[in-house]
Amino acid sequence: MKIIPRDVPPRAAWALEQAGVHPLLARLYAARGIRAREELDDGLAHLLPPAGLKGIAEAATLLADAIAAQRRLCIVADYDCDGATACAVAVRGLRMLGARHVDYLVPDRVADGYGLTPAIARRVKDSGADVLITVDNGIASVEGVAAANALGLQVLVTDHHLPGPELPAAAAIVNPNQPGCDFESKCIAGVGVMFYVLLALRAELRARGAFDARPAAGPPQGGPAPSGGSASREAESVGAPVRQPRLDVLLPLVALGTVADVVRLDANNRRLVAQGLRRIRAGALPCGLASLFAAASRRPQAATSFDFGFALGPRINAAGRLSDMRLGIECLLTDDPVRGAELAQRLDAINRERKGIEGEMREQALELAEMLFEPGQEPPPALCVFDPDFHEGVVGIVASRLKERFHRPTFVFAASQAPGREHELKGSGRSIPGFHLRDALDLVAKRHPGVLLRFGGHAMAAGCTVAEEHLDTFEQALAQVAQEWLDAATLTRQLHTDGPLAPEYRRPDVVDTLHQQVWGQGFAPPVFSEEVDVLSQRIVGERHLALRLRHQGQPVDGIWFGHTEPLPARARIAYRLEAEEFQGVRRVRFLLEGLETAG
Repeated sequence: MKIIPRDVPPRAAWALEQAGVHPLLARLYAARGIRAREELDDGLAHLLPPAGLKGIAEAATLLADAIAAQRRLCIVADYDCDGATACAVAVRGLRMLGARHVDYLVPDRVADGYGLTPAIARRVKDSGADVLITVDNGIASVEGVAAANALGLQVLVTDHHLPGPELPAAAAIVNPNQPGCDFESKCIAGVGVMFYVLLALRAELRARGAFDARPAAGPPQGGPAPSGGSASREAESVGAPVRQPRLDVLLPLVALGTVADVVRLDANNRRLVAQGLRRIRAGALPCGLASLFAAASRRPQAATSFDFGFALGPRINAAGRLSDMRLGIECLLTDDPVRGAELAQRLDAINRERKGIEGEMREQALELAEMLFEPGQEPPPALCVFDPDFHEGVVGIVASRLKERFHRPTFVFAASQAPGREHELKGSGRSIPGFHLRDALDLVAKRHPGVLLRFGGHAMAAGCTVAEEHLDTFEQALAQVAQEWLDAATLTRQLHTDGPLAPEYRRPDVVDTLHQQVWGQGFAPPVFSEEVDVLSQRIVGERHLALRLRHQGQPVDGIWFGHTEPLPARARIAYRLEAEEFQGVRRVRFLLEGLETAG
């Protein structure tokens, strides 16, 4: 590993500090491209306007017409956290805006696969729906949309994934990555796209005179947000015009889905997440979301983006991996605290099961990966592993673990459990900086027609399906692309850090200040680096290295999770900060992220 301190433009850091930003935060923000305090303003007024999304006006008109005609709406979701939160936002938001008939459907990961298929379109039609709305999927569902059109359904596609060579023939498409869309935030999550569609729909309804002039109903100070269900009942009982609903009550769900989907936190995404966190900390969150915090032993009052990515998101995702994502969606939709607590506990149990399966698969996958190269040699430029006993719901997590271990683009395959598709293998891939995974799959498909039955995804994560007989061909083809695209520098793990930590900032209150900020993909959480003395070290929990370090002349505790290799007496480490409490006293602990031996 090569530890590389980030460049800190001194003028930008000075300007931020002079504008009142905490000196340490000024340095961290400047290193991440922030040049003025105004860029840190997370007010809703600074969100990009919905009008910048191509197709959003058509989507708003379609939905407003459907609501006026009391047509039946059905949302087709995805089975990950972004899809679940997007579905919950859509159901709650449409009901708030007056839709009386809103239902949803989630494809089964095993039986249906990803996205809107002709079979899913038929199920939507059989449910009695008139309008089909995709969330977090649909941009590549050319056949599925065609089937829906043939069945007489109106189709609205909301998505954020990269399109293929042909767009589906939907009545409206809202996706910042479709050709001709000038929306600045290309990395907005699926839940964010749906939130923007609701903003545009509300504006369209306002223009049609659907709302009166009374002030919008907002959450009481520090109290719970009004639910989508109650707003819907108000619309039905009073009749138009009604008070204009406040869609900002949906932002806690938008924030959760945005962080959990690991999209790049550009300025617009950071504002969405910050606004969601602000409401959660004030107690304005759906009761199911509050129950998830409790199940994860986290406090909403101290919520952080880390909670979304590592506590709540995995519990929602576990339902789609091992069970039924409707459990996750219902948890986000319920306004019954008892029901919310029950669903959160079920999700927590499923997540514990997922961890057990993942642990066994990870060890097996690690053994298979190590068999691909001789001890002491460098791993191949790309890794591809398969075992008949792998669970297809967990291959993505295991691919991520192998990618982190070997710093190579990695695919992990499992046998399909879908009836009639036992000969197919479903693979999930994770990549490293400098290797666009979906583009690599596209090149493999062009060079070897017929090998990839289906594929899609992003630069850093993608999925594909191959016939088992073609796995060797795929593995060789992927390795060839990696050999062409990657060089020695790219294949060397680099950890960008924020340099040394001044001893005066090694305090619990500073750690709290750092944790309250919005960090994530593309706006990395603070990681510091410097040389320290290793005073003592021991293995705890069989898999972790507990350390006593001397930092800037003072002792501090540290831990390196998942590592047991001893450190030298003096080492250059990269670390995050944590404030732990012991016997009523809060102390700072270093969480190691990487190591370079001194000298």
